[in-house]
Amino acid sequence: MTDLASADWYLGDHVHETFAGLRRTDPVHWQPMTGEPGCWFVLRHADAVHVSRHPELFSSWLRGILLEDPDEAALASARQMLLIMDPPLHSSYRQPLAPHFAARVIGAMEERLRLRTRALLDAALERGDVDLSHDVAAPMASEAITVLMGLPHDDAPKIRVWAEVTLGGQDEEVVNSYDGHAAADMLTYAMHWAASRRAEPRHDDVTSLLLETTFDGRPMTDLEFGSFFLQLVTAGNDTTRTLISTGMVELLTHPDQLAALRTDRSLVPTALEEILRYCNPVHYMRRTATRDTEVGGTRVAAGDKVAICYTSANRDETVFAGAQRFDIRRSPNPHLTFGIGAHFCLGAHVARLSARVLLEELLVAWPAIELASEPTRIRSNLTNGYRRVPVRLTDDVD
Repeated sequence: MTDLASADWYLGDHVHETFAGLRRTDPVHWQPMTGEPGCWFVLRHADAVHVSRHPELFSSWLRGILLEDPDEAALASARQMLLIMDPPLHSSYRQPLAPHFAARVIGAMEERLRLRTRALLDAALERGDVDLSHDVAAPMASEAITVLMGLPHDDAPKIRVWAEVTLGGQDEEVVNSYDGHAAADMLTYAMHWAASRRAEPRHDDVTSLLLETTFDGRPMTDLEFGSFFLQLVTAGNDTTRTLISTGMVELLTHPDQLAALRTDRSLVPTALEEILRYCNPVHYMRRTATRDTEVGGTRVAAGDKVAICYTSANRDETVFAGAQRFDIRRSPNPHLTFGIGAHFCLGAHVARLSARVLLEELLVAWPAIELASEPTRIRSNLTNGYRRVPVRLTDDVD
């Protein structure tokens, strides 16, 4: 049975076939939900762009970004995050922050990130059999955050755990692996970090840039820093981890394309964009209709939930030729993985840099890699990735 709101439904092998059929017959699909109001799933690329570009019609602020309605306390807390804000409040917070996440600023961390990546890949090669998701992609994602923010290197493991648990709420194995409240612990850590850094000389990292940022003439508070840190780390860590692990699964199951990458490293940029399209780390973002309107000719009532479904829009046959085909040479590639419009992902350059560096270094460090067993998907209607990707490494290409 098709249930686009069910975490279990995304564990099946029918997801893309079902989405393709719905794009043809029911592209703005009403999905009932157990115990609460249903949701409109927006499945075509053009309609996803429309909803994304009109926050005055489709709000993040009203009821948050998850399919499941939050309680009032959780919603009030979430509204401290940039991801939840609507314009003009969103713009007033984002505009001062955006220059600190420009390509030039993020690019300055590349060499430090490469050094840590090489050490990570060399350690994995010595072990031989590793979980690509847990042992490589997740540490790489948290390493990128520590480099970006200037955090102590030794804090990377706990940052990784907090991020995975915070976004693993539908997978009991992930949630039960942590004794405590991961999001609250990360927020407390970030606020203490901000307070301690204010007492130190200026550092060359994004933490210092953020603490120098002013909003309407006043500096960022420790709580505002903590809320932004929580969003950046959870979204950035999970996006990078799932992007790397799912992308490598596709390359390993398309050995001709992996071989082409090894032969021609100039293909890395287009390969990365195809991984972003084909393996988008987040299935959807939810909005709430602010008034009666239409999406793709379907009437949507004020207060209705509306889910922008990236997993479907990124394979829209009217936009992508051979949409179900993984093609590292695909160009142009107007995927929606980082969103579009006001909420275009602020950390897009961080995710792209992390994934590119890992892919480039991996091609050198690991002459041979193969799947050791079947990857295990994470149980989630939000996160589109693997909990485990067992691989076998060797330095012998024969």
